[in-house]
Amino acid sequence: MKKSSVFYVIFLFFLFLLFPLNNLNAQVEKDSPLFLTLKKNDSLLFEQGYNSCDIKVFEELVSPDFEFYHDKGGITASKEDFLESVRMGICKPGSSKDPRILLPESVEVFPLYDNGVLYAAIQKGMHMFGNTTARFTHLWVKEANGWKVSRVLSYDHIED
Repeated sequence: MKKSSVFYVIFLFFLFLLFPLNNLNAQVEKDSPLFLTLKKNDSLLFEQGYNSCDIKVFEELVSPDFEFYHDKGGITASKEDFLESVRMGICKPGSSKDPRILLPESVEVFPLYDNGVLYAAIQKGMHMFGNTTARFTHLWVKEANGWKVSRVLSYDHIED
């Protein structure tokens, strides 16, 4: 075996020691506790919060440092601004909106670790509002009093 081949084999060996395959942060299974927790929170956020205009749900599930990025509506840079836009927009008395319908088969959850400790998770998928389909990415952060949505990306809105 050539000297360069031996070096290559040793390099690969140490690479696998440093980055074991079982520690890669792949998406979690749909029956995992993390997936089910975020699925429940997503349902609360949209079924009760958005579809039913229960502002208290948003107050509970939205992180104090919340930011919302929308490809059509721009940036909402704080929890307070978000809650105000909900109160004065989609949930203003007399207003109408299309309910949010999650496309459950599209949802994926990716855990985020810091030195082996789960601190956050990315939830992404697709949903519909009337005849518009869109993608979403949510950053859920594990706080002392439960999982809170900290960042929301809402993008790729396509009318059917």
